[in-house]
Amino acid sequence: MNIRSLTRGDGVVIGAAVLLFIASFLDNYSYNGVPSNIDLPSLWASGPVMFSVVLAGIIGAALLVVIRLLPQPPKVVGLDLGPLGVALTVFAAWSALGNVIDPAGAADNLSNSSDGPSAGTGLVIALIATLVMAGAAIAGPLVPALQAGLIPAPKPAAPQPYGAQPQGAYGYPGAAQQQPPQQQPYGGQPQQSQPFDPFGQQPPAPQRAQAAEFSPFWFAVPVPRPLFAEDGSAPIAELAPGTWYLAVEQRGAQLVAQTQDGRRGVLQDTSGIQRG
Repeated sequence: MNIRSLTRGDGVVIGAAVLLFIASFLDNYSYNGVPSNIDLPSLWASGPVMFSVVLAGIIGAALLVVIRLLPQPPKVVGLDLGPLGVALTVFAAWSALGNVIDPAGAADNLSNSSDGPSAGTGLVIALIATLVMAGAAIAGPLVPALQAGLIPAPKPAAPQPYGAQPQGAYGYPGAAQQQPPQQQPYGGQPQQSQPFDPFGQQPPAPQRAQAAEFSPFWFAVPVPRPLFAEDGSAPIAELAPGTWYLAVEQRGAQLVAQTQDGRRGVLQDTSGIQRG
């Protein structure tokens, strides 16, 4: 599991689930004129509210977090956990709205009395929590602000001084070593590695375009992105925000990247990557 793969949208879902759990221990009903020393039932005392609001919302939030933490989320009876989690959060919000509108159900239709119960504190907070949860679950993949990493990626270390050895830990974007310029021999004589030109002309540099050749570098992705096999057939891994990966080759707008366990693949979407 990689906790750095969680996004801000996932953080909102987790926070709403915690608020829903706290609200489940508060009052389900509210009566006018009831003494304060009388304990009213909580949301756990109502079967419909417990199953359709509390448990549905918490389970839906848990499924959304699980698919983000696991590299290959399992399926339940052939269903993807992501859409199932979103559906449960929406169902919980819909059920909470119905219970707030009519907390007593059909019980207040037995007489013409208007002294029936109203929605309690726990039920109102549960409605707010499930609405926020469902909104974050739906908008998470659509709003760029919610797609950012929940835990910021570590900043690359400062480049090391000339001549120092880079750190050997995987994920550290080390600085490339540069060779010192060669000294010209005393007396202006040409170096042995260069042919002598009696007319004083310097030989052309061999293929100056090679100076701009690709050099491996470290990078981090802003959101989880699949890493495809080098032949582009299928994903072999998922790159998570907050982790440094090594780019070993460039193919047009795509990069050939290496994961922490040594697997190599093609990152097709390189937009917004952070270079080390």
